[in-house]
Amino acid sequence: MVRHWPVHVEGELRMDLGINGKRALVCASSKGLGLGCAEALAEAGVSLVMNARGSDALEASAEAIRARYSVDVTIVATDVTTEAGQAELLEAAGDLDILVNNAGGPPPGMWHDWDRNDFIKALDANMLTPIALMKATLPGMMDRGWGRVVNITSVSVKSPVPVLGLSNSARAGLTGYVAGTSRQVAGKGVIINNLQPGIHATDRAEALDQGAANAQGITPEQAKIDRCTTIPAGRYGTPQEFGAACAFLCSQHAGFIVGQNILLDGGATNTTM
Repeated sequence: MVRHWPVHVEGELRMDLGINGKRALVCASSKGLGLGCAEALAEAGVSLVMNARGSDALEASAEAIRARYSVDVTIVATDVTTEAGQAELLEAAGDLDILVNNAGGPPPGMWHDWDRNDFIKALDANMLTPIALMKATLPGMMDRGWGRVVNITSVSVKSPVPVLGLSNSARAGLTGYVAGTSRQVAGKGVIINNLQPGIHATDRAEALDQGAANAQGITPEQAKIDRCTTIPAGRYGTPQEFGAACAFLCSQHAGFIVGQNILLDGGATNTTM
């Protein structure tokens, strides 16, 4: 029996996730929730392949992680929603133990604002790209008898957000794909789950607050205060606590959690299931 004892990190007692030395690809990880996941995995001793479209922010985030956690970090600045970008990223990543799928959400709007091309873009970014990366990496994980995949979706899968119809649609499609796929590969030691973030303190939250402020004729600060009143926790989540949840799902301890959709929304979604 392998036991994973608690370890001390910077004066704190932390659970040993049992993934030291594993290799992870974290998409859209130059900032926001993706960066939170990359940092948490690096803290657990995982080497990283980090991806984003812009190279400057990506390199800065990677260098900060290298300096703090002394893990190997490879960066690939490319648009992973394209076939060429996926090929470039997968070639650089090599054999992976962990895949964290993440992409920025489509723009908000109303049902009459979107045409077919808008939906295709949303599907490419938030459904078809994660599926393509899973199809490319799952066989190797299955051959090696161990793997973890975490897809960052959205609370809108559980409780649709009216102004996020593009996101509602694309991420719900990915959720359906994962529901079936996760149960086909779990017997090979490959575990797939989804994390459903509510509002977190990221650039996306700032954009939504600005949009609400513009629509209501208030300041973004007031829009944030108003939104916080709808969250039982009374605040926005942080990328760090989101990353910690992601790292746990990637750990040795999560092998019996299969095909689940886990809300991280401060209690904002009022549901019993």
